[in-house]
Amino acid sequence: MMSSLALCVACGSGSDNYDATGTFEATEVTVSAEAAGRLLFLDVEEGSQLTAGAEVGIIDTMQLALKKLQLEASMKSVQSQRPDLNKQVAATKQQIATAEREKRRVENLLKAGAANQKQLDDIHSEIAVLQKQLTAQTSSLQNNVQSLTDQGTSVAVQVAQVADQLAKCHISSPINGTVLARYAEAGELASVGKPLFKIADVEQMYLRAYITSAQLAEVKLGDKVTVFADYGDEIRKEYAGVVTWISSRSEFTPKTIQTKDERANLVYAIKVLVKNDGGLKIGMYGGMNLHK
Repeated sequence: MMSSLALCVACGSGSDNYDATGTFEATEVTVSAEAAGRLLFLDVEEGSQLTAGAEVGIIDTMQLALKKLQLEASMKSVQSQRPDLNKQVAATKQQIATAEREKRRVENLLKAGAANQKQLDDIHSEIAVLQKQLTAQTSSLQNNVQSLTDQGTSVAVQVAQVADQLAKCHISSPINGTVLARYAEAGELASVGKPLFKIADVEQMYLRAYITSAQLAEVKLGDKVTVFADYGDEIRKEYAGVVTWISSRSEFTPKTIQTKDERANLVYAIKVLVKNDGGLKIGMYGGMNLHK
């Protein structure tokens, strides 16, 4: 057998030497706009290489940025209105503490016969009134704090929503790959869902081939196979491949595909992963041989 990735002239009639044939494909992703607005720039060209996460464009963010500033100002305003519970009830607590000291003094005087019961009862009544006042103040202040907390939470959620919208104005590549097509230009108005460019991972290609039910018993996931890129004129290039997917249902043989048994109407699609050295192109015809 010839060495991997070597060009050769196929012996015989080409496809007759293959156990199955098909076409090469890659993982393709169409990147669309996630925000509406003017496309300020889009730095992608057909054939350019991109890395996952690399920013390649931006949609106008001015209105969203202003809205975020407005919401952040509202957040500060809400926070400044939060009352200090301890300071608000400090005076009432001080009155209660003073009354408690007076109660202890009167109790001591009562024991010594220098005070009467009415004086002590009056102090108890005063403390009870102050305790009710403190409870009412605390409840009112806590309700106020809770209301402001709810307002702050609502504004914080709005800030997070705007921040997410701002992030979606920044266009980035979802995968490592090669740009296949560009659909928009800087200056155009983008709408949510408008395709901007298409990218594909062409470093790892897949041969989608079709095998017969008789061959199905010979193939399982993880099998190593020999893949050939067919350039025509009996010229082909050999690659090592691994079976990564086998269809669970049969289908009719595509008109452009030949199988080992031309009498087979129903075939099963499989995918074979191939490391691309630059010689494989999307849509190129290819074949594969099983290792027996």
